[in-house]
Amino acid sequence: MLILFKKCDVYTPDFIGTKDVLIGGGKILAIKDTISKPPKVDVQVISADGLKMMPGLIDAHVHIAGAGGEGGPNSRTPEMKLSQMLEGGITTVIGCLGTDGFTRTIESVLMKAKALRAEGVSCWIYTGAYQVPTPTILGDVGRDIAIIDEIIGVGEVAISDHRSSGPTVDELIKLAGHARVGGMLGGKAGIINLHMGDAKKPFKIIEDVVKNSELNYTQFLPTHINRNSYIFEDAKKYGKKGYVDITASSYPYYPEYETKPSKAIVELIKAGVPLEHITMTSDGCGSLPDFDEKGNLIKMDTGQPKSILTELFDTVNQEKLPLEKALKVVTSNPADILKLPGKGRIIEGYDADVLLVDSENRPYHLLANGNLMIKDAKILKKGLFE
Repeated sequence: MLILFKKCDVYTPDFIGTKDVLIGGGKILAIKDTISKPPKVDVQVISADGLKMMPGLIDAHVHIAGAGGEGGPNSRTPEMKLSQMLEGGITTVIGCLGTDGFTRTIESVLMKAKALRAEGVSCWIYTGAYQVPTPTILGDVGRDIAIIDEIIGVGEVAISDHRSSGPTVDELIKLAGHARVGGMLGGKAGIINLHMGDAKKPFKIIEDVVKNSELNYTQFLPTHINRNSYIFEDAKKYGKKGYVDITASSYPYYPEYETKPSKAIVELIKAGVPLEHITMTSDGCGSLPDFDEKGNLIKMDTGQPKSILTELFDTVNQEKLPLEKALKVVTSNPADILKLPGKGRIIEGYDADVLLVDSENRPYHLLANGNLMIKDAKILKKGLFE
């Protein structure tokens, strides 16, 4: 069945005006001022007058198979549910392992990615975890990336954190080099997603890696850069050279020392960071622990995927950044940085990952790979055990 959306305000993410959009075979077939219903073809016509159409959001840091455990076995977070993606307007996620590279496995993350794909959304994953040497499936991160379709890079590898294994510059050079070659062989990004902890000057090790090797800053995607004021100030300088990822789900859990994601976006831009260097992810289903000065766990929350949608529109409504610019942080930028084919844009021939929001910025219609997942603000599909 073809789906024809009539009279929607289209953001590619650039705003191109009010258009009709024809979808079929999982792809965006046509975008025109007016498209007539094709004769003798089964077409579902949906009036989208007053709705904004944009690419389905990309959440590039989600603990899809669960995470946590810093507070003992009962503090392990559960797997992400399909509905958690959909309610946030998300059609693509990148899964990762996290703190627990000892009792959780890359295989479990991979199988969860396969399950999400079977449910109709798009999913890739990182190999590895906080630790270096990092766990893999085939014995080396380069082999994992080159050979396993779903694996596009390494992460999240922890630096500047009391839970990190404290990788040296040489260890990080070797890890990044293997990831890069694996990416070249597999046609993947081969990037390393770095967990930034609370230690001072967390970007120094990346700068030392670049200084002492032939690697580029764009080999890395450091995340949680808004977790405290001093790291965020460093990110304003680092972001001019490399990519930076803002974490949305942590706010408002610890607003006393974190920078609100929507505010972080505009402050980075004002500081001269190129918009194309900025992404925002949810850390969804990951643990958000808080430790005292002695390292004791005193509080724990978990990230919510829908936080990137909330912060996206806070960026527009509270920080007054135009939607077409704010959108890039959660659509075209991660698609380009992570080399996700057919994702992140409303363009003819691209995958039909399409989000339409109403005047209250709620997901009103959502398509993933051309299949309606939300219609008239109602979720049509949930996971098998929801």
